[in-house]
Amino acid sequence: MKRKHTPAFVRTLAERPGRAASDTGHAERAEQVRTRVRLMIEITARAGSYRKGLVRAAERLSPEEAVILADLEAHGLQVPQLRDVLRGGHVLVDDPQLYESWRFAKGSHPRLSSHHRDIDKAVYPDIGMRGHVVREKLHGRTAQGTWVQLEKTPAAFGGSKLPRPSDLRHLMDYVVYKFTDSNVGPWGLSRMTERRPLYLSPVLAVPTSLSPPVARSLTRELRRIEANDDVTAVSRSQELASRFPPPDRPDLAGELGQALSGRGGRGLFGNSDVWVTQTPSRTAAAVLRESRAAPSTDGWPAGGLA
Repeated sequence: MKRKHTPAFVRTLAERPGRAASDTGHAERAEQVRTRVRLMIEITARAGSYRKGLVRAAERLSPEEAVILADLEAHGLQVPQLRDVLRGGHVLVDDPQLYESWRFAKGSHPRLSSHHRDIDKAVYPDIGMRGHVVREKLHGRTAQGTWVQLEKTPAAFGGSKLPRPSDLRHLMDYVVYKFTDSNVGPWGLSRMTERRPLYLSPVLAVPTSLSPPVARSLTRELRRIEANDDVTAVSRSQELASRFPPPDRPDLAGELGQALSGRGGRGLFGNSDVWVTQTPSRTAAAVLRESRAAPSTDGWPAGGLA
């Protein structure tokens, strides 16, 4: 199955998991992925509370960790949502190929978990992986795609390994989950549990037809909204409105529900709190002050058109 909307450099790393880059081109692409993911982590770390050491851990991000987070970003993950991922949020992605792409030759190991019991674990075992940022990444298959979750404490039980002290800490994290109804992730708590997951790239585009009465009612309402927009445009600038009339679309209802092409949507930053940390240019500030103070010579207000 072909992966959708995944940048070429991410796809290259994911298709060659656990193997060192064999030439300069692959090494550069791998470093691009790591740099991009590190920047995403640094940006999201500016807002909200995390356990100490997140940015320092991001500096030691492994290529395998970078691939996982970059793949999530390629499937629509935004910087605000990355906060929940780092705090252990349960993520669903309608892309089965990610299950195989994240089975790295270096670091991946079978794990037992209680997640998605409807899946045959003999055919699709859950896969764990350690890392500086992900701490313990756990992923597996769903009926439609792949799930992934980051855990604070690695667990050894579920295999030939003997129990370790970390298993006791893992059980303590489970107690926290039961009392707070929040997953315990490497950098905090998340309310995005398996019952209320973070859903990326959902396959919801199921074509259906409207009954004639509903279609007529919907079309009338869309016409009313469009007419109000036209009146607003005319009131603001009648000359421009006459020069650029709105498009004549006979089937307004038929345009609803059409998917945006490519990565159309709110984008990587979504509703992030983005701000400028640089000092404003003194030259630009002086020019703006002069333009505001300049007297009007053409009959218009000094500030121009409102």
